[in-house]
Amino acid sequence: MPEVTSPYKPGTPCWVDLMVPDQQAALDFYRDLFGWQGEVGPPETGGYAVCTLNGKAVAGIMKAMSPDGGPTPPTAWTTYLATADVDASQEKIAKAGGTVMMPAMDVMTLGRMCVAADPTGAVFGLWQARDFGGAQVVNEPGSVIWSELNTSDTGAAAKFGKAALGLEAKPMEGAEGYYSLSADGRVVGGMQGLDQLPPGTPSHWLTYFSVDDTDSVVDALVRAGGNVLKPPFDMMAGRMAVVTDPQGGAFAVINATAPAP
Repeated sequence: MPEVTSPYKPGTPCWVDLMVPDQQAALDFYRDLFGWQGEVGPPETGGYAVCTLNGKAVAGIMKAMSPDGGPTPPTAWTTYLATADVDASQEKIAKAGGTVMMPAMDVMTLGRMCVAADPTGAVFGLWQARDFGGAQVVNEPGSVIWSELNTSDTGAAAKFGKAALGLEAKPMEGAEGYYSLSADGRVVGGMQGLDQLPPGTPSHWLTYFSVDDTDSVVDALVRAGGNVLKPPFDMMAGRMAVVTDPQGGAFAVINATAPAP
């Protein structure tokens, strides 16, 4: 199993979590789909559930709560990028034209975080690790294997990513319109425009989970009440599909034939 044993470099996706109306239903769904183990956490953490795969932390699931009596946030997976200093990164985000949605805050002794959006509206989180470094297993069936920025303006997103997050965007060879995102010289994700997506799709980060068999996982997802946004298809990195869980959280699954970068 590809366990993560060293700290994540700044700019590298290091964690994902799901905000969802029915937390227990989501825990049950992802347990059956990916084999995760997780339970509602204690009150002091807002019930946040850290899900594990073979005993290693892989993702978080939390109940969506209405801030200050406003509307409940939509069901969504959030990608967190590692940073050495959340507060300094937060300043860079504002200077580069991004929006800080949830200012820097401590999460007990685990780390420090914030949530922001780039100038095209794609929401992401930042994680400054202390006691908790992030996902402890990746690139293994049932865990995150790829993170992708889908944006209405690749030029603006690339400029912001470099200035605020230290991410370098470069055209990916053999994939027209697709860009690699690199942190400290290592490819850590991808970026593309919204032209291949349904009209009206907002800018967003999409999480890819590794699976052994894309078609069978999609079949199981549909039986469990999920929906298919893009049916299984073959592409340069493997066979993938884009789906939603029963509560609307969108993600991709892929049986990767190309090695993870």
